[in-house]
Amino acid sequence: MTEERPGTAGSAALWERDTQIAAVEQAIDTLRVDNSSSGSLLLFTGDAGLGKTALMTETRRIAERRNCTVWSVRGGETLRSVPFNVVRQLLQPALLSLMPEEAREYLGDWYDIAGPALGITEPGDRLADPQGVCDGLVAAVRRLAKRDWPLVLLIDDAHWADQESLRWLAAFAERLDDLSVLVVVARRPGEATGGRAVHLEEIAKAAGPVATLDALTPAAAAGLTRTTLGPHADAPFCREVWAVTGGNPYETVELLAKVQDAGLAPVEASCGRLRELNNAARGGGLVARLEELGVEATRFAWAAAILGTGISVDLVARLATLSHYEAYRCANLLCTARILTEPHLAAGQVADSDLEFVHPLIATAVYDSIPDGMRTAMHGIAAQVVTESGRGAAAASHHLLHVYPDDDEELVDQLREAAREHQAVGAPDAARRCLERALLEPPRPESHAHVLFELGSATHLTAPATTIGHLQTALAMPGLEGDQRVDAIVRLSQALLHNDQLEEAVRTVETEAARHQPGPARMRLQGVHFMLEGIHGGDVTAPGRSERLADLARPCTGRDNSERALLILRGFDAMTHGENAEEVVEMCDRALVNGRLAPGLGWTDPEWGIELLMMLACAYAYTDRLDRAESLYMDALRAYETAGWSGGHLSLAHAYVGLGHRRRGRLREAETSLRESLRLAERVGRGLPLYWSATCNLVDTLLARGHVQEAWAIAEQYGFAPPYPSTIVLPEPRAVRGRLLIAVGRTKEGINELEAAEKAATGRGFHNPVLATWAVDLARALATEDPLRAAVLVADARRYAERFGTDTAIGEALRCAAALETGQRAVRLAAQAVAYLEASPCQYEHAAARVEYGIAARSVAEIQRGLTLAKSCGADGLVAQAREVLETGRGLR
Repeated sequence: MTEERPGTAGSAALWERDTQIAAVEQAIDTLRVDNSSSGSLLLFTGDAGLGKTALMTETRRIAERRNCTVWSVRGGETLRSVPFNVVRQLLQPALLSLMPEEAREYLGDWYDIAGPALGITEPGDRLADPQGVCDGLVAAVRRLAKRDWPLVLLIDDAHWADQESLRWLAAFAERLDDLSVLVVVARRPGEATGGRAVHLEEIAKAAGPVATLDALTPAAAAGLTRTTLGPHADAPFCREVWAVTGGNPYETVELLAKVQDAGLAPVEASCGRLRELNNAARGGGLVARLEELGVEATRFAWAAAILGTGISVDLVARLATLSHYEAYRCANLLCTARILTEPHLAAGQVADSDLEFVHPLIATAVYDSIPDGMRTAMHGIAAQVVTESGRGAAAASHHLLHVYPDDDEELVDQLREAAREHQAVGAPDAARRCLERALLEPPRPESHAHVLFELGSATHLTAPATTIGHLQTALAMPGLEGDQRVDAIVRLSQALLHNDQLEEAVRTVETEAARHQPGPARMRLQGVHFMLEGIHGGDVTAPGRSERLADLARPCTGRDNSERALLILRGFDAMTHGENAEEVVEMCDRALVNGRLAPGLGWTDPEWGIELLMMLACAYAYTDRLDRAESLYMDALRAYETAGWSGGHLSLAHAYVGLGHRRRGRLREAETSLRESLRLAERVGRGLPLYWSATCNLVDTLLARGHVQEAWAIAEQYGFAPPYPSTIVLPEPRAVRGRLLIAVGRTKEGINELEAAEKAATGRGFHNPVLATWAVDLARALATEDPLRAAVLVADARRYAERFGTDTAIGEALRCAAALETGQRAVRLAAQAVAYLEASPCQYEHAAARVEYGIAARSVAEIQRGLTLAKSCGADGLVAQAREVLETGRGLR
């Protein structure tokens, strides 16, 4: 029988791993060819002890031998709750080599976003957006990787990595196509659950073929045995080694080391001792071996297992209540016994060194061997030791989570402080765990509601339904009073809104407002109530709502943010109803301070939320004040990018930047912004209002460009069809879908959709013909089969446009009227439409009016002017129409 040897690999644990080592060598050689080559990801999976760690060690050796920079990290079973633990340790070599000024220069705009998560800078005052922090970490590692090419990243025991680090790794793995870096990940299958399991699956999808490690064959076990013990090891002994260990490489290596320590002859007569020795190398046997080293060494090992990471001899000594001398002696004993790694430092320096367990299996066995009561007590002491070492409440919270509830208000305060620190660096799940543990203590009655409110705030961005439950419970308890209660009501209404429970949100705020006497708190709640009603997308609105809002806003001068909010809401309401545009603009202007948003009413301020400011910007956009609207949209985009908010808020900002481009007639730019909005919305989740905003505006823009089939494909791919969301979407989705259906030849369905838009708009009193375009779209669709109804629709559109008074509204109504006429009347109406739209900021509509006027008047010059405008807008369909008429040339002058 031939025995398989480990080839070039020197480690005994690498027997039968030639295929995996060859894959590593090939990936590293490819990496080193050119710093512009694509990166790659290798994933090794296998059960405990099958050689993943040895393979990672060999990968490091190969990479360093080929002059690569290597960053490596290993997950820890007891450290899964420590956010950003793995990514922080992974980046330590690069971060420690940089001065603070250099780090800021390398990370650029991402420094303040990713820096707190990496522990290199203090967090800001606002809560960090988890997605933004993740994106910041991706950008940070990408920049550092380019500096340190060729770079190899090693992540061992990824199944024990914290959720935040796995989220980063999954996002980073998706971006390897344009970054020359090799990522090697090792994990056990089936160990992770929940969000961590999802991220690990995403990482697996980004890898090439996954390499699954198998147990050693009997031949390999025999070869390893004879290599370790000598060629005289007989066949029965070798077979028994394989049978006892099951071919597990780690257990085989440990067993053979025990055979050597015991001086056992590798012959058949010794086979009876192998199982006993194998048991001593793991589990209870390992614990017994540890106890043989003495009480102090056992206590030292327990303390190291409790800490899990950052295991300095000094910190362990404090936790294990050992003198410096005793701690150093125990460290050496444990290193000699192959339980901890060798510090490689002189006695005078050992207090500053880091230790780690030789293998994760040993760390787990030691941790599990600590009696339950002792383990809990040591975690409590560890929390104090970590806090006193200056690492902060967040670092200590990992240990506090393991302490038994004992009605300790000080522990509640520590966990609340840790939760605030976790949220400030973008780890809301860690904050949630701290606050849930605080509730078990439990808090004192006077602070219980506050903890629930903080817990609801921690889950606000990630789990609106959970937030609703916590906040409703908090509000039903005593404790939240005054401004804090109002804050909780507003936060609850936002969660209900984001959970598509808008009607309940309206009722909640309305009920609370009725409990308050006139004053700032009541006015704020009334403002939120009107805002929620204003964005409701139902077919009817509350009777008398606009009149009540007008009465409430009439005396407002904009002296505080509650008054400014009411002015914005009144301006938006007047805009949607098609009231005089100049009066709308005057109300909106009163809500500003020197032409800018007031302090406390910014895009990232939590008091009012994004919806109110989008109402303000859209009121300007649909009253032809596009300069002011675009300024607000761009301010939102910059604010969210600067703050690192790259979830729903940034998606909505891109959607409205796209809307601004669309209104202006910059269709190419609009499409780019809207596709980015839709990409971000996909990460947040389908079906939300922001998702509809991105999809609806993109379909509308593609139709304007003349890309009908592409618009239809987007609608099909992203579910742009009934049922519609409970919140309003601009532009009106029924009108956009109706136009789309007509454009693809499904005219009857399109007419039905436009009639549904008519019903919804009429029920809500939406008579702004620019905002609700159903009237002119329906008139064009009915021009042939029902010209009388089409004429009535156009007449109403012209009447509403005259009342509203903007050049765009009047010009668009005249365009539609001209399309329904013939002869000189059509020419006159088209000429009037051109005159109005030339004064409008909406260049696409101006271009369309020029082409239509040129065709009606048979004027080559007008068609060519329209063609030039259409080209500048990116309106390919309009360009094709104009060219076709010019090329035909019949009857043109």
